[in-house]
Amino acid sequence: MNELFEHASIKRAYFTLALPVVLSMAVTLIYNMVDTFFVAKTGNPDLVAGVSQGAPIFTLMIALGDIFGLGGSSVISRLFGEQRDKLARFVSGYCFYASIICGIIVTAIMVIFQTPILHLLGASPSTWKYAREYYLVIAWGAVFVIFGLSPTNILRTEGLAVQSMIASMVGTGINIILNPIFIFTCGLGAAGSALATVTSTVIGDILMVYYLRTKSKKLSTSIHETKISWKLQFEIYAIGIPASVTNIMATFAVAMTNRYLITYGADSVAAMGIAMKANMIINMIMVGFAFGAQPLIGYVYGAKDEQRFNKVVKFDIQVVASLAIILTIILFIFAPHVIRIFMNDPKIVAEGSLMLRWLSISTTLAGIILVFTTMFQSMGKATPAFWLSFCRQGLIFGVTISILAKLFGYTGIIAAQAAADCLTFILALIFYQCYKPHFKK
Repeated sequence: MNELFEHASIKRAYFTLALPVVLSMAVTLIYNMVDTFFVAKTGNPDLVAGVSQGAPIFTLMIALGDIFGLGGSSVISRLFGEQRDKLARFVSGYCFYASIICGIIVTAIMVIFQTPILHLLGASPSTWKYAREYYLVIAWGAVFVIFGLSPTNILRTEGLAVQSMIASMVGTGINIILNPIFIFTCGLGAAGSALATVTSTVIGDILMVYYLRTKSKKLSTSIHETKISWKLQFEIYAIGIPASVTNIMATFAVAMTNRYLITYGADSVAAMGIAMKANMIINMIMVGFAFGAQPLIGYVYGAKDEQRFNKVVKFDIQVVASLAIILTIILFIFAPHVIRIFMNDPKIVAEGSLMLRWLSISTTLAGIILVFTTMFQSMGKATPAFWLSFCRQGLIFGVTISILAKLFGYTGIIAAQAAADCLTFILALIFYQCYKPHFKK
């Protein structure tokens, strides 16, 4: 491990850690598209709507899991860099069991308050049956979904990125196989979609625990190695909660956009949904590289290696920005062809192409913002990490879409994310000047 983090070239260390995460993201992207395809193939709009209404609950579980996965991995990476391996081991044990307890609590809340929560999600009399079927299966599987994010991220702190990737990809592959079997062959419908997700998550979790117990030399799954100070617990939550905000804000941005677009008709909402799916190609790749580099940034920051720290961050920005520019150009040119893959309706292709171009035009800035955000998380700087996560698709986006929709109508709505990215990028540069590390000689 020390060889990779301390002595390997920046390029080798970076890609060794980041590429497995990117591949995991690519498989997840394929799953998201395949899952949507199979659910839509039922031909039942109420079932499709019911699953869509239950989907935000799954996103929320991912966000809760990120608290322990991303918060814990940030603290562990820095402790490894400081050569405080025993303390890092106890932090990994704490995150392992805290995520399980969190999952149990979430299951209890969801089962007890299922009716008001389903109303809150927008379940109507026609979709209630399907939304409830999906919701209950996901609720009982909450502990596995939330827990899975801990070993996924923590394994990478010891350089075990390939093992983390294998477990994630196996789980996702099984999900893709089980979806049509549970939905159609077993006739489980909405519950089948959720059951496929939970079953594959359980298998992925088992594989990750196996890797933790057999491949890891510094991390723990023992309940006897979980006691850490209140200060370290605070650090985990101070970084983990802002990191989880990113998922929540993405859901908020979609809801806000749909709310403004619905006045222009259902076709506009559908076109934006497809454009966002297509733009996920760039976003997933950027997220993969940015989060893949986190353990390396955290380690060199903890080791107070200023020269290596600056080189890693610079290389991270170069890789993410270069890929974003290339993919943006490709999507910009072939936007109509990309939209047509999903739906060959002339109106939706025309609208979706324009939306995709607006969404992709600022993704290079979004990628750099993401690098700064993950850098602050790796450094344990909770304040700038939180505000960048909260603003891009939350506060700044909310204000931007409100103003632009009023001033420019339809064009303002579809240009809102690009405008928010520009403003958040400026904020990221300001934060970097205020919080950039000054290592003591």
